[in-house]
Amino acid sequence: MNYILFDGSVRNALLPFTYTKPVADLRIGILTIREKWEKYLGLTTTTITEEYLEEKYPMVELEENILINASFCPTESLVSQIQNLSKNEAIFRGDDVIAFYTSDQQEEVDFNDYKQIEFNEDVLQIKNTWDIFSLNDKAIAQDFELVTKDRTSQPIPEGVQCINKENIFIEVGAKLTFATLNASNGPIYIGKNAEVMEGVVVRGALAMCENAVLKLSAKIYGATTLGPYCKVGGEVNNSVLMGYSNKGHDGFLGNSVLGEWCNLGADTNNSNLKNNYAEVKLWDYETGRFAKTGLQFCGLMMGDHSKCGINTMFNTGTVIGVSSNIFGSGFPRNFVPSFSWGGASGFTEYKTNKVFEVADVVMKRRNLNFDAVEQRILEHVFEATKQYRNY
Repeated sequence: MNYILFDGSVRNALLPFTYTKPVADLRIGILTIREKWEKYLGLTTTTITEEYLEEKYPMVELEENILINASFCPTESLVSQIQNLSKNEAIFRGDDVIAFYTSDQQEEVDFNDYKQIEFNEDVLQIKNTWDIFSLNDKAIAQDFELVTKDRTSQPIPEGVQCINKENIFIEVGAKLTFATLNASNGPIYIGKNAEVMEGVVVRGALAMCENAVLKLSAKIYGATTLGPYCKVGGEVNNSVLMGYSNKGHDGFLGNSVLGEWCNLGADTNNSNLKNNYAEVKLWDYETGRFAKTGLQFCGLMMGDHSKCGINTMFNTGTVIGVSSNIFGSGFPRNFVPSFSWGGASGFTEYKTNKVFEVADVVMKRRNLNFDAVEQRILEHVFEATKQYRNY
């Protein structure tokens, strides 16, 4: 069977992260949503997403296909139901379609012509940016079970203090030195070739992906994910770094999500709780204004390729777009549009030629190329976000 993951109606609610990738390629827990589905299905998937992303994330459509809503994370029961779908059957959860089996072109689908099956079991759905950190505890637990099933962890090195060793899994090549790991409140996963330096204190749940690094004396509270090649120091609580992003020094990051290729300068801090303990509002790209989250704790949302200088301070509920560069004293505004350059004293437009120079250097440090495809994606995002750059 050919499986295709589609963005669905939540794509705009997951901006700025979905400016540069499909919903399926967001990371929550240990794995991206696509990696979860492919591991359960035992097959590769392709994607229905925005036209400008199709060059990097193409779709393969055959005569018969099962389309899956990428905002849903798989479970064994859900996957079983999807694999047993017949032609013109669809699985729903409330008003949301989870998956359907079709042989028609996908431009228009009339579900009145489908047999509709209701899925009533618990399943994680990523509907908003803040779901990425607020559901991360459950996602890590699910992924931990999936990734470690019928496998044996590498031995815990001498000198590493542990609580609940059975809830800790260490992959081949990982290095741990004189650290403290407490897996009482959630599992701790240390990925291939990851490194936990001396003096690090971890309270699970924690997911460290391949080649991630926790620097000297870092303090990590659950539920936190460090994507591939992320480097983290200081204090981090309930945050997700999707990959190739750095918070290398002291400072606090809490209830936050960082995309890929982000960098936080030394002593950067974010607020995750308002002084009056009121509900946090976040910028809503769909409505063009700030909207309620229902959360008391909510920190920083930073899109791919954005960075900030030393001693940067972010207010509660700050949204930073793609490829912005923030620096200087004082709090920048709570919504910083993509391709912005500046800080509390004001912003100017961050020109694409300068953005591309930085991206090329940054990606080469990880032996990856900032190629013409990546450039065209950022060029599209630059044009699509001009409306917000009214400084």
